[in-house]
Amino acid sequence: MLVVEDEPTIARAVVDRLVAEGFSVELAGDGPGAVERARACEPHLIVLDVMLPGFDGLEVCRRVQAERPVPVLMLTARDDETDLLVGLGVGADDYVTKPFSMRELVARIRAVLRRVERPAPDAVAAPQRVGPLELDPRARRVRRDGREVHLTPTEFDLLACLVRNRGTVLTRAVLLEQVWDWADASGTRVVDSHVKALRRKLGQDLIRTVHGVGYSLEIA
Repeated sequence: MLVVEDEPTIARAVVDRLVAEGFSVELAGDGPGAVERARACEPHLIVLDVMLPGFDGLEVCRRVQAERPVPVLMLTARDDETDLLVGLGVGADDYVTKPFSMRELVARIRAVLRRVERPAPDAVAAPQRVGPLELDPRARRVRRDGREVHLTPTEFDLLACLVRNRGTVLTRAVLLEQVWDWADASGTRVVDSHVKALRRKLGQDLIRTVHGVGYSLEIA
């Protein structure tokens, strides 16, 4: 695992806790160093601070994902929705807003790793067409109206879940359990952020919001 954090106190605390939890951990303190360490050690997951010297965590995420897809959990002191959407849009799987508890951080990390390591329910399914969408679960590709749309791994998993349950309203808690493998509903905002990212890439007409309940894929 790679931890990217420029604040020495936070970096040391995070590394010490993850090592105590049994993880093997590398550390980087700036944007360029993070990209180099990720290239050298090929981590199974990156814990990535947004604000970094050199260039920020969003740029680190872009560069790392361009070379090799890897789960990313972002640490951010900024709770602005636009910043969070940008982070999710460049390939982050989840985020934790500072200040955070080490218990929450470890739980989020384990949830991401469980989801990445388990086989997807439709991993051996044949390509399928649903309205204007074409999904290929084995290649993890999606097209809308014949045009390929680049989705992050989490976005694809969310879309596949909605497709499997099309016409059914799924609560945020259900989506957290099925897509993120979270046992509680404490991360409902991450669902909303990923749905917005999907709408931005696929169009506003496919995913219906049922206020106070959740989301549904609506295709005539």
